[in-house]
Amino acid sequence: MNPSTDSHLSLHDAARSLAAGADDTHAIEVTLAHAIEHGDLHANVKRWATEQWEGRQLPGNINRLETFIERRELEAWQQKRQPA
Repeated sequence: MNPSTDSHLSLHDAARSLAAGADDTHAIEVTLAHAIEHGDLHANVKRWATEQWEGRQLPGNINRLETFIERRELEAWQQKRQPA
């Protein structure tokens, strides 16, 4: 996977794109991490070792900067979450 292309976003960038404000970013990162952990959102996941944590911890020790989500996967996940 080539994370430098426009078709991939880091988990952090995906959360920032969905956040209404800076304060929402971590909450959305947690939501995305839960979706990844439960198999609802496909991602190329990199996890932190316990002694390597950076910033606030996410479920499953997911590294928010080195976990990548395809933009189309994120869009499909968002569509499934939309109320009918």
